[in-house]
Amino acid sequence: MKDINIDLNDLDINAIGSWPVPVKAGVIVIICVLVLVLGYFLDIKGQQQNLSAAEARELQLKQDFESKWKKAANLDAYKLQMKEMEQSFGTMLRQLPSKTEIDDLLVDISQTGLASGIDFKLFKPGKEIQKDFYAEFPIEMEMTGNYHRFGRFVSGIAALPRIVTLHNISIEKKDADGDDKKNMTMRVIAKTYRYLDENEIAQIRAAKNKKRKGRRR
Repeated sequence: MKDINIDLNDLDINAIGSWPVPVKAGVIVIICVLVLVLGYFLDIKGQQQNLSAAEARELQLKQDFESKWKKAANLDAYKLQMKEMEQSFGTMLRQLPSKTEIDDLLVDISQTGLASGIDFKLFKPGKEIQKDFYAEFPIEMEMTGNYHRFGRFVSGIAALPRIVTLHNISIEKKDADGDDKKNMTMRVIAKTYRYLDENEIAQIRAAKNKKRKGRRR
């Protein structure tokens, strides 16, 4: 086979037609490779990225569909659960006294203590504290008795038709020479609650909004 020696310096770019066939074939191959590489980076790579984005979007849509389908399938159960929650909330709300019933509830707490055989040394209603939709009404109490009488008092409070909670309970024993029926002192803060009417709730929300606006300035 005859060897072909080609000096690239002898090739004239303006006379490509006169170039040797091997050189022209090599140039064509190089051009084809460059076209393929440029085509990949300019078109195919972009299409692959678009395809990956479309696949991710499809996966997200499938997940959203499954989530919404499960919610739709359980819609009746959710409605039933909401109805039960509304009934439960209504029952709890009815256990909160209105503003006009607070005085009666204070009497009930006092009578519960007397019926339990304890003596009140302090019975001091505090200042009402308003929350989002209810108000908290604390009562500071100090009483004398023994464990059994204190137990009857706590049970009597729990049996009241209205919600009353006991906090910060402390019990101290008096001198041994004292009356066995009143040989202990219990200090406790009872808290009862009342629901706020629509006007009170609106006032609280207005005050909070005004406070937020003041902070932004």
